[in-house]
Amino acid sequence: MALSNVHIGPNLKQFVKDAFFLLGGILAAAFGLESFLLPNQFIDGGATGISLLLAEVYEIPLYVLIILVNIPFIFLGYKVIGRQFTIKTTIAIVGLAFVLVTLDFPEVTQDKLLVAVFGGFFLGAGIGLSVRGGGVLDGTEILAIYLSRKMGTTIGDIIILINVLVFMAAAYLLSVESALYSMLTYLAASKTLDFVIEGIEEYTGVTIISDHSEQLRDMIINVLGRGVTIYPAKGGYGKNGAHNEYDVLFTVITRLEIRKLNIEISKIDPKAFVVMSKINDTRGGMIKKRNIK
Repeated sequence: MALSNVHIGPNLKQFVKDAFFLLGGILAAAFGLESFLLPNQFIDGGATGISLLLAEVYEIPLYVLIILVNIPFIFLGYKVIGRQFTIKTTIAIVGLAFVLVTLDFPEVTQDKLLVAVFGGFFLGAGIGLSVRGGGVLDGTEILAIYLSRKMGTTIGDIIILINVLVFMAAAYLLSVESALYSMLTYLAASKTLDFVIEGIEEYTGVTIISDHSEQLRDMIINVLGRGVTIYPAKGGYGKNGAHNEYDVLFTVITRLEIRKLNIEISKIDPKAFVVMSKINDTRGGMIKKRNIK
């Protein structure tokens, strides 16, 4: 059978893709830990930060702590998210510990600012790639999801609270300076994590209310190459609560297209009411820009 005739099923493609992301995440995180954070006694937030802090204080090998600290989160992940996620998370965490034992990454720099920024960058990239592969290298968000359901708070609030406790412990056990640099590491890691997961094409939902809705619809389709949804609506504003009817337009664009959209809207209707909101993820529809002839 010719190789070109071999059909690769969607399940195999997804498996290879997930494995690639998990492996890339493991290597990036290990590089960030060994080449930047560990030699300079810097920590991160979450479960990784707890592991780094315990490694510094009690001189326990980091690869051991990476596994031990995350074991409760792995079991919690099975309960909260599911079996497949738990398997991939276990593989990712054990794989990270294995790489830390077997591979020796050289120390890149001792400059504290560079250590904080690039240590956080590679660690955040590693965690982000593992998330794209269907698992995690840090179990903090699993705990945050669980507690948010139990306590009725947001996931972000719980993650912030956990990290505040971690950095307070770092200030007490290490030094205030180490804690401050570690906060910078966490910020670099979290921003990189968001970028890896969401990508450069961060999507924005745009709602437009205008008397020139037909012209705006035509512009969105033919100039921007985006799909548009039209909602019939009635206005209710002014002293007498005017009830004039009009069409509301909704479209999804990337942040790189916001300026162009604003320019085109101003050409058609400078008084148009425009609302923009960030969208974390999209599926289907005319998400990828099509070519306009």
